Amino acid sequence: MRWGDTMKITFITGGARSGKSKLAENTALKTGQKVIYLATAQALDEEMANRIKIHQQRRPDNWTTIEEPRFLSRVLKDIRTDRSYESYDIILIDCLALLVSNWLPLEKASDTSQWDNLRTELLDEIKAMISEMEKIQKDFIIVSNEVGLGIVPEYPLARLYRDLLGEVNQIVAASADEVIFMVSGLPMKLK
Repeated sequence: MRWGDTMKITFITGGARSGKSKLAENTALKTGQKVIYLATAQALDEEMANRIKIHQQRRPDNWTTIEEPRFLSRVLKDIRTDRSYESYDIILIDCLALLVSNWLPLEKASDTSQWDNLRTELLDEIKAMISEMEKIQKDFIIVSNEVGLGIVPEYPLARLYRDLLGEVNQIVAASADEVIFMVSGLPMKLK
């Protein structure tokens, strides 16, 4: 992977514990460039708090972390317009799977009549995120889970999540310069 000459979007996807985040972090680290880490996870329980802590401990001290669970387009606009971010070269987004789950508040998700609106709002946000990415002359590394390879989920909410994440992944992959699928810690270049 070559970095820094022109804007590049690398999309890394794969199953749970396939090594996606480690590859993304190592790729950014090997460039020696300044990194903004956009984290979408929320510490809503002890297990997630522990996972977040592990990710934080892996990051170098000179990386800047910005936490945003839903509206990455707003953060990217701030990065684009705030001169204090000019010296950063790479923006690492981890991860879209959590971002999508953050868009599924249970009170709305259980009401199937709201699903079309929810889908539209989420996909509009993803398109706005990509639009902001294209305006920023920085390299991007984006992490997401691939959840569509297993059995069809039993519950409607799980099927909604799988379908929405699949759509989000397709949109991001189409915009990416490079797409990597992780399997058992091994990267497979798709694009």
